[in-house]
Amino acid sequence: MPVTSMTFIIALYIFMLAAFTGYVVISRVPSILHTPLMSGSNFIHGIVVVGALSVLLSATNIPEQAIGFIGVMFGAGNVMGGYVVTDRMLAMFKPSTQKPEQKAQDGKA
Repeated sequence: MPVTSMTFIIALYIFMLAAFTGYVVISRVPSILHTPLMSGSNFIHGIVVVGALSVLLSATNIPEQAIGFIGVMFGAGNVMGGYVVTDRMLAMFKPSTQKPEQKAQDGKA
């Protein structure tokens, strides 16, 4: 698919529209919900991995393969970060397994 100036302008328009929409949506979320929102959005970000794999598999030369590989690496890292943040958040809501005597010794009574 040849890249023309019109294709670039349409891609830039979509990027700017997505950035504006993201800013408006995030600015209306209370700050206490930012961590769960980021966790969920990182997890959903797995679609980036699918897109990067698509680019990587359809690449015909070395620069395209490098860009696809970097995209897969960043997407996978982002998904992994989403899992880690979600796990840490869920750990905060688990009841403590320490016995009351241990808590008293630790000074957490």
